[in-house]
Amino acid sequence: MRSNSHTLRRMRHCRKLLILLLMSFPAIFGYAQQVVSLTADSTKIIQIVQARSLRQKTIDSATVLQTLAGNAIVRQGNTILHGDSIVLNQLTGIAEVFGNVHINDADTVHTYAQYLKYIGAEQVAYLKKSVRLTDGKATLTTEDLTYNIQTGIANYQEGGKVVNGKTVLTSRSATYYSDSRDVFFKENVHLVDPKYDMRADSLRYNTYVKEAYFISPTHIVSDDGVLDTRSGTYNLETGEAVFLDKTVFRDSTRMMTGGKMAVDDKTGIIQIEDNGKLVDSVNKVIVLGNQILLDKKKNSFLASRKPVMIIYRDNDSTYISADTLFSGMRLYDSSLNKTVLVNDTLKETKAMGTSAKDSIRYFLAFHHVRIFNDSLQAACDSLYYSTEDSVFRMYREPIFWSNKSQVTGDTIYMFTEKQQPKLLEVFYNGMVINQTNQGLFNQIGGRTIHAYFKEGQMDYTRVKGSPAESIFYPQDDDSAYVGMNRSKGDVIDIFFVNKELNRIKLLNNVEGTLFPMRSIPADQKYLKNFQWQEKRRPKHKLELFE
Repeated sequence: MRSNSHTLRRMRHCRKLLILLLMSFPAIFGYAQQVVSLTADSTKIIQIVQARSLRQKTIDSATVLQTLAGNAIVRQGNTILHGDSIVLNQLTGIAEVFGNVHINDADTVHTYAQYLKYIGAEQVAYLKKSVRLTDGKATLTTEDLTYNIQTGIANYQEGGKVVNGKTVLTSRSATYYSDSRDVFFKENVHLVDPKYDMRADSLRYNTYVKEAYFISPTHIVSDDGVLDTRSGTYNLETGEAVFLDKTVFRDSTRMMTGGKMAVDDKTGIIQIEDNGKLVDSVNKVIVLGNQILLDKKKNSFLASRKPVMIIYRDNDSTYISADTLFSGMRLYDSSLNKTVLVNDTLKETKAMGTSAKDSIRYFLAFHHVRIFNDSLQAACDSLYYSTEDSVFRMYREPIFWSNKSQVTGDTIYMFTEKQQPKLLEVFYNGMVINQTNQGLFNQIGGRTIHAYFKEGQMDYTRVKGSPAESIFYPQDDDSAYVGMNRSKGDVIDIFFVNKELNRIKLLNNVEGTLFPMRSIPADQKYLKNFQWQEKRRPKHKLELFE
């Protein structure tokens, strides 16, 4: 009896131990599952999903730790924590995960590390060692990361990297927003892409659309050139960009700047607005305007909104303003001794074996054209200028001034050399008017005019007509005017001395009348179509900017 009673007591004791063991360790072998309620809110519940072993240790009355080892997994709402081992405080709701850490945030964001401290009440994860966060588009790596799973915001402060396809961004610190997929980078930001190399103090980048937002001074280097800006956006996938706040772009031959600049890498178009400026160092041309369109592929530009072009040579500058300015390239065919413009099937200019030096740049100006240089001024409705011959071809009511002389005609060609007039050719209805110091007007009119210049000053002019006509006020040895000579002939030669008309020579079929100064008929003082157009003449280069 005693033996049976003893055996029974031992069996009852073992059964109690087994019950306690089962309550304390739900799964010593196989997988364990347990729910620990932190609050009444279901979103704050941490669920033990699995582990190869689970142990519970009571530190004191307020601290009870559960240790999960071997492919340990716990869950809180849609967030799943994986690791080699997990230590869970069921009273504070804090979990520490060691080795091969993986956070699955609703299958949208995955985070990896070697160590994790997870605050369940706040849903904040502190990750260390080989941290990697990915949203399916980009991967963030660092050694120390704070990730608020509830807000979807992650931060690193001690250096990190984001890889998005072939784009790599590094910085001292960054903040990632999983909802918008934006990353704000700060301090020593460096973006490297097959096409671009960007450096900035601060930068926002969207991993979904692959777009960079510039929020501080930014330096961009590419095969096309170097760009500096303070704010704007750049889509690295489409190559479309908008820059603000005085952006500057430079390449091997050009510099351009403006308050706003839009770039399309696929088309090669750059649009500049708000005090735009384009400098062509090869052709020594500066273009200013409130809107400039540059086509890098065709090497052309179109300027509007009060544009001004400056051609500078040897410390001398010629200013040209118009409603619209355009410049393009033509190819020089040395075998034919002429310029040609050739297009391929895509309507893009091609060189056909010619080198860069075989290209000729030309300029067009449309409507309200005005030209200013210290030695000459001009105005017309439209203009063509080429670097091939440095000739200004002026059309529709063209007019030219040099000192006290005015030249008009249907069409005027002004040949220049070193920014100074060399030869003036006037076609049809040509007229030269020279104003004397006493306010009188010497006049010569004809079908064509050839005016030659010496050191930028009008020296000799030949007028041809059917017939050519002249009104000239000759002077005696004391420089007193003796009368007005109105004459005509097939050819009239005009000679200038000290910037003033000195004498006139008529050739072939000459006719003329000398009127005394006091007996000049009123209807004989002016040639037909006489107009002194001083109001059209620009007096200073600043007038062209008005």
